[in-house]
Amino acid sequence: MTSSIKVIIPAYNEEDSIGKVIAEIPDIVSEIIVVNNNSSDNTAKNANKAGATVVDEPQPGYGNACLAGINYIENQSNLPHIIVFLDGDYSDYPEELLKIIAPIQNENMDLVIGARKKELREPGSMTPQQVFGNSLATFLMKLFFGANFTDLGPFRAIKYESLKKLEMKDKTYGWTVEMQLKAIRKNLAYKEVPVRYKRRIGVSKVSGTVKGTIFAGIKILGWIFKYSIK
Repeated sequence: MTSSIKVIIPAYNEEDSIGKVIAEIPDIVSEIIVVNNNSSDNTAKNANKAGATVVDEPQPGYGNACLAGINYIENQSNLPHIIVFLDGDYSDYPEELLKIIAPIQNENMDLVIGARKKELREPGSMTPQQVFGNSLATFLMKLFFGANFTDLGPFRAIKYESLKKLEMKDKTYGWTVEMQLKAIRKNLAYKEVPVRYKRRIGVSKVSGTVKGTIFAGIKILGWIFKYSIK
């Protein structure tokens, strides 16, 4: 039996890229949910035109958008087996969703992270501060928790039931690391798969600004140190 798969795409001012992302998501997905996170452009209109379900979340924040997508799914009668999180900026390759869900379907993994390996990244697709931040965060996760993560990549898949056990709370930039830390604490089976990564369309809301970079770094390190002293 084919697993039910739903995709959640947090999106803030991604009118130029959202249609491309949706168009390249494999047909195996039963529903694509674009969470319009207080966009001031045509993100919602273009997502709807491309065939996605649009959920509005006026409160800014990556985590807020992800939580809104989960809340939408919780209220459905037919719950999915797998949820995939994917950014709306077209930096990922949506067709690689198939390789990200494969360990869940074939190896009974709970969580799979799409790891943006250096050899698979387009030059300039990740800023130096992104590369450094990922390296530092995953090094600390290995040091404190024995984790085998190498990336905090946003392209990821997780069993719906496993996601519910994590009781996700972060409303902003700490969402990805919160999920990975809680997966470790809950002894979930996890795995990384290498994925390609390209220059995004538009300017990053996190690494594209000094404020965003600093805030994201503080949030990520805050989650790690919070869990290290528990």
